[in-house]
Amino acid sequence: MAVTIKDVAKKAGVSPSTVSRVLSNHPRISAETSRKVKSIMDQLGYHPNIMAKSLVSKTTNSICIMLPKSAEELFSNFFFMELIRGIVTQASRLGYDVLISSGANEKEEVEGVSRLLNGRRVDGVILLYSRKDDPVIDFLYEGGHPFVLIGRSEQYPDILSVDNDNVQASYDATKHLISLGHERIGFVSGPPELIVSQDRLKGYLDALHDSGLESRAEWIVEGDFLQDSGYRAMSFFMNLPDRPTAIVLIDDVVSFGVLRGLHELGYSVPNDLCLVSFNNIPLSELSTPPLSSIDIGIYNLGYTASQVLIQAIKNSDDSSYRKRHIIPHRLMIRESSMYNMPKQK
Repeated sequence: MAVTIKDVAKKAGVSPSTVSRVLSNHPRISAETSRKVKSIMDQLGYHPNIMAKSLVSKTTNSICIMLPKSAEELFSNFFFMELIRGIVTQASRLGYDVLISSGANEKEEVEGVSRLLNGRRVDGVILLYSRKDDPVIDFLYEGGHPFVLIGRSEQYPDILSVDNDNVQASYDATKHLISLGHERIGFVSGPPELIVSQDRLKGYLDALHDSGLESRAEWIVEGDFLQDSGYRAMSFFMNLPDRPTAIVLIDDVVSFGVLRGLHELGYSVPNDLCLVSFNNIPLSELSTPPLSSIDIGIYNLGYTASQVLIQAIKNSDDSSYRKRHIIPHRLMIRESSMYNMPKQK
């Protein structure tokens, strides 16, 4: 038979209401009483009924992570795993559980989030991606639900978000290659509907423009955050009559596909092609050669997103905290971009 609050109260010599106050961390309960009651709970193996507690407090102490549609992309890219690790670490420290939701399309995503929020199973949502005209953001914003976007929204610039300055980060990566003497620089992008793809493409183009260098449509290739995208891009680039001498890549995992493609074609990095990518995942330092990469603070993105969401849930009327949180980036220069272009005669 399950242990009840009355059993705990009787054993501890207090009233059931005192046990309830201990469970809710009521400020009027002394530290000594709290320790005594919690000790009795442990002895008896008592576990509070979370559903019943949520009905009283009107909170669930749970948040939802909304995953991107592509499971292949999610589980083959260290970026998402590290992001989730940051979210879960901070949520756990603040006493919150984490649920995960996804959908095969946008309609399923909205339905999944709606069930969790309207069914009082979670208090708020973290979106791991930012895309144009996102119906999930429309639903959350219009419904007044607490949520945090990891990225940037063009529709709703005033929402809570955690992001990098992706335009500046891509500008810095491109300028680094220009400083080595490269004038023909390519760019491997992500899906065009994602804001991060648009921002990093803009930074690349701005750096070329500010340096008086040409940008060509054939030097820009779109793909996914997968190795195969990098592999296909290499086959295209290296067959161009006037190919780039350096490339900025949207993601380290894409770079691994580039390295594989170059190796099969008999080219080497950085002698034949210099590379700079994004995310600085641990494998980037262990690749052959080690990759130059923009460190965007993946763990901090997740950790901060969890922190600001829970702050918003607990203080729904508090507008004093910042709406947009920018995590700083830094360029990690390694062997893949340590080759200076010879001066043109």
